[in-house]
Amino acid sequence: MRARDLAVGYETVSVDSEALDAARLMAEHRLPGLLVLDEHGEPKAILPASQMVKVLVPAYVIEDPTLAAVVDEQHADKLCRALAGRRVGDCLSSKAEPPPIADPDDTALEVAALMARVRSPLVAVASKDKAGTHLLGVITASHLLHELLGAAGPSASA
Repeated sequence: MRARDLAVGYETVSVDSEALDAARLMAEHRLPGLLVLDEHGEPKAILPASQMVKVLVPAYVIEDPTLAAVVDEQHADKLCRALAGRRVGDCLSSKAEPPPIADPDDTALEVAALMARVRSPLVAVASKDKAGTHLLGVITASHLLHELLGAAGPSASA
C-alpha cells in the first residue's frame, strides 16, 4: 500500500488562524495535533495538542507544579483566555520542526519509518513540483497502525 492510498483528509489550520479556534478543533475532533500550513498553503509544522495545553498553563505552574494544586477551579476555567487574540503561529514551539512529508509513492513501511524517526503522530502526504508542495492528505499514527495490523492478519492468540 502506498502513502497516497493511506492519506486521508485531515483538519488543517494556517499560521494566521485563531489559536482558540484551533484548540476547539482539536478538542471537538479529539485530534493529537493539527497540521499547520504556511501562507502559501504548504505544510509548515505540526501543532501537537500537548503544545496547546502548554500554552494554557501559566508559566509559574510549569516551573512549580505544586502550585497547580492550589489553583481553584474558577481560576482554572479562565485558562483558555490565554489563547484569546493569539494566532496559531504564536503557539508553535520555537523548536518546531517542519512536518514530516511522505511522497505519494512511499510504501507504508517507509511512512512508518519516517513517523518513527521523527516521533510524529502524523505525516503529511504531498507531491512537490516547481509550483510548490501540494497536500494530498495526512496519515495518522493510529490509522497507520490499523492498516499495518490489518495487513498482518489475525493474531496468533485469537
